[in-house]
Amino acid sequence: MTIPYILDMIGTVAFAVSGALVGVRKEMDFYGVTFLALVTAVGGGTTRDIMVGKIPPIIFADYNYLIVSVVVSFAVFFYHKHFESKMHLFLTMDALGLGVFTVTGVSVGLAYDVGWAGAVMLAVITGTFGGMFRDILSKEIPLVLQKEIYASAAMLGGIIYCLCHYAGINKSISFILVTSFVFSLRMISLRRKWGLPVVRIKQ
Repeated sequence: MTIPYILDMIGTVAFAVSGALVGVRKEMDFYGVTFLALVTAVGGGTTRDIMVGKIPPIIFADYNYLIVSVVVSFAVFFYHKHFESKMHLFLTMDALGLGVFTVTGVSVGLAYDVGWAGAVMLAVITGTFGGMFRDILSKEIPLVLQKEIYASAAMLGGIIYCLCHYAGINKSISFILVTSFVFSLRMISLRRKWGLPVVRIKQ
């Protein structure tokens, strides 16, 4: 089992937790919580695989992603009070998932020779689409469309990974380095309330 695969599983758990927590907060039934966890965990990766012609997508090629997502949704559904008592957990797990899937997205792009720009786009898609699907299904404005540093963190992470790749840096080291960077940037921006400029419409 490689370090990238282990990190990918960690990202799957992280996003599944964030999706299941939203489902619980929205008072969804068991199916709803499980579905939201699954969509959040694999939505970005599935979209990425379809775009590059990687058929079947990862969720069907490796059932570990499906199993992990369902098990996590079980845990959150039945022990939601424990999870809900830690409000920071959602944002932490979401940031971790963003970091991991940013890296898996850009690495797939480079493996399929879509160029550095295409690889960075796939980093953003993989890192943000699962959360976007989660937010849309739960009737929330997706984080990626708000002022928060989210998609921009994935974009920067994708660029850094490309630089590491073309510099010949070990893949496992690049995975850990970029995942840590995206996660840290996201968490620091939340703590310091950093954000991108927005249009203010006077009432």
